[in-house]
Amino acid sequence: MARSALVLSYSGCSTCKKALKWLADHDVEVEVRPIVDEPPTASELGTWIPQSGKPARKWLNTSGQSYRAMDKEKVAAAEDDEIVRWLTKDGKLVKRPVVVAGKRVLVGFDEEAYGEVFASKRG
Repeated sequence: MARSALVLSYSGCSTCKKALKWLADHDVEVEVRPIVDEPPTASELGTWIPQSGKPARKWLNTSGQSYRAMDKEKVAAAEDDEIVRWLTKDGKLVKRPVVVAGKRVLVGFDEEAYGEVFASKRG
């Protein structure tokens, strides 16, 4: 089980705060990377998207202002490579947090998924 993770987070994001609290409560060592200042690179996404088990489209933060400002028809017609390009240019477009733990990548906060990846061996 993973005991450390890279967390791409946005300080104003309540979901990120919940995830970071959960990780701290479960003694997971984290390296926090500000997603707006340092969005994921195309190379990282090329590895992380398959490891997440989610298609590129599911990486879009559909509740954010950046997404809402986009042309919906353009988004609907976009291919994965175009979506990846958007994600690398605007960290606020990325669903948060992104947690990279070894070969596992979690997008968003799902307590059950976090439990599977970071299950504590405490008795």
